[in-house]
Amino acid sequence: MLGKVFKAYDVRGTYPDPLNEQMAWQIGYGSSRFLLGDAAAAGEESPMMKNIVVGRDMRKSSPSLSEALIKGVCDQGGNVLDVGMVDTSFIYFAVNHLDCAGGIMCTASHNPPQYNGFKISKRRAKPVGEATGLADVRKFAATVDKQTMTPAGGRHEKRDLWEAYRKHVLSFLDLSKRKGKKPLKVVIDASNGMAGTMIPKVFGSKKTTVDGLEIIEINFDNSKGEFAHEPNPLVASNVKQTQDAVIANKADVGFCYDGDADRCVAVDEKGRIIGCDLLTSVLAKFFLEKHPGSAVVFDLRSTKAVSEDITKAGGKPVRGRVGHVFMKAAMAEHKACFGGELSGHFYFSQNFNADSGAIAMATVLSVLASTGKTLSDLVAPAARYVQSGEINFQIEDKDAALARLKEHFATAQWGATIDELDGVTIDCFSKSGPNGGWWCNVRKSNTEPLLRLNLEAKDRKILDAMYAQIAPMLGTKVDH
Repeated sequence: MLGKVFKAYDVRGTYPDPLNEQMAWQIGYGSSRFLLGDAAAAGEESPMMKNIVVGRDMRKSSPSLSEALIKGVCDQGGNVLDVGMVDTSFIYFAVNHLDCAGGIMCTASHNPPQYNGFKISKRRAKPVGEATGLADVRKFAATVDKQTMTPAGGRHEKRDLWEAYRKHVLSFLDLSKRKGKKPLKVVIDASNGMAGTMIPKVFGSKKTTVDGLEIIEINFDNSKGEFAHEPNPLVASNVKQTQDAVIANKADVGFCYDGDADRCVAVDEKGRIIGCDLLTSVLAKFFLEKHPGSAVVFDLRSTKAVSEDITKAGGKPVRGRVGHVFMKAAMAEHKACFGGELSGHFYFSQNFNADSGAIAMATVLSVLASTGKTLSDLVAPAARYVQSGEINFQIEDKDAALARLKEHFATAQWGATIDELDGVTIDCFSKSGPNGGWWCNVRKSNTEPLLRLNLEAKDRKILDAMYAQIAPMLGTKVDH
């Protein structure tokens, strides 16, 4: 049964079948054994290295699952610092703030309410994925017998770190240049998720916000553990309430958060959804002013404008693989000041290289305040090429399709640059002539018979022509 809930980057499944309290206890035990062993192997001798931070989201199943998980951690010998109901980025902060062996967040992120799961981080909030410890957690969880093992008696104590977390997040917010001006009017859709707890505690409520902000709240009530709409801001229909509210209230900007509030999607003052790669370009320039010459990591599906704009701003562009495990590793390897992903995850060197929806919002607000420009004006220069967006194709033999794609564009006729950093990237963007001016990336789904295409070109005519050539090689288009 454990095999059903262990994914590439986290643990996730429907409750109570297959994910239940017995399984949560096993996962707590396995996580504690791995995290404490990882800290010991690294030579970490601090007493805090027996401590594991545990938090949960607002789902109906989260209290009982996190309680069982905590029992498993303690029975294995780990000490639990229970921070209660928090956003996922809070866990990353707490692990570093308290110098712990790791952290576990009980959440299913953007999935519907019948789902739940666990996101596990190790020392310094480094992510635990299949290749970085999750396989060990699964092995330890599968081999423990609750009936015969002797509980090691780890300690469980509750901690309130909201004031420290608030101070940390607000260190990224600078509205000083708006003194004497009207407050920035901000629409926030919490999606009935953890932003409904985090925003009031960090930025204030609609009645008592930090100076310089006026917050318009949508879907902040998370007491029922249900969602007014799917808590996934990457689906355009889920952002419609934010768009409508921005226009109706003549707001400066809007943000729609996912379920565990570690990512958000921005809406400009005209009610238009801003692509996260375009926002990466804007924020990269902001951070490069503070950290000249630094590297900036970006999701390899991003528009070419991101790499060009980083270079123009004096930074070092670093293409990263998709997924927070790889993005955080690239941030550390290249000592990057900032990173951005199409999924709405934004990474910050001064946030332990971790992602944060709260800090992303604070930074956007700081850019608006410091420049005096609208978000649409800030984003416009980066929106200079034409993008397909991510398009899914159903096909059983994904590897054969990718092989055909590579073979087709490796010919002298195309002379494409091809790499396999993540999926297959085919690049003819800088080529002149009838076959140039475009690039694409095709990646395999980890869980479904799907290929995911992202295509970009210098103009619509080239994009349409290349889509017509590439699409038939990838299978049947999936319209959702």
